[in-house]
Amino acid sequence: MIRSVCVFCGAKPGLTPDYAELARECGQEIARRGWQLVYGGGSIGMMGEVAAAALAAGGEVVGVIPELLMRRELGKHDVTRLEVVPDMATRKERMIELSDAFIALPGGLGTLDELFEVLTLRQIGFHHKPVGLLNHNGYFDQLLAMSAGFVAAGFVHPGDLDYVVAEAEIEPLLARLEA
Repeated sequence: MIRSVCVFCGAKPGLTPDYAELARECGQEIARRGWQLVYGGGSIGMMGEVAAAALAAGGEVVGVIPELLMRRELGKHDVTRLEVVPDMATRKERMIELSDAFIALPGGLGTLDELFEVLTLRQIGFHHKPVGLLNHNGYFDQLLAMSAGFVAAGFVHPGDLDYVVAEAEIEPLLARLEA
């Protein structure tokens, strides 16, 4: 049962306004389902949009941000709870601990770092939580193809990626994660 979902996304807004709209839709839908949003704690870029939308829809929002990024990503103080942690490793550990499922929205290196952390931890059995990709306009198509290549080359067992769910829209993605 999902009560809390972690969203990995960028501190940048992307080049087109549809990314911000995607983040807002994600935050709204998570709140509509009565789930708590866990995210990286920033108030800018995609992170700020997903958190603001969840709050505006009446949702609970927990931000987890390293001390060093409080100024850089402008830590969002109006969330339900903001946890300031010493470093990025602690941030990821805490977000994983607080969450029942994970979603990656379009983002950059930090988003991929967080995504691969939960994928690796799932692969080695540290958790069995669902992982989803919001594959807006095929954003993650190349990553999915590369992952299939890892399997084809024998570096990843096929079953280690079976639990990754990819959808282009937020509602079907959340429904599949919940199933």
